Amino acid sequence: MIEIVLSVCMLGESERCKDVKLTYFAESVNTQQCMFNGQLEIAKWIEAHPKWTIKKWYCGERREVADL
Repeated sequence: MIEIVLSVCMLGESERCKDVKLTYFAESVNTQQCMFNGQLEIAKWIEAHPKWTIKKWYCGERREVADL
């Protein structure tokens, strides 16, 4: 299973940052496909969390339970 890891910071508070992990549910997806198709999942997260901004993100093998 692939996860998307977002490094996000609160708007207007650049010192208030955290990592958010999203599990990317898709059959037979690899990291490269996640980098392309994961942008939709990231857009959904941004829409649900308008006070946060994404500084960087990447896709990788899931290592632990993702944040929902």
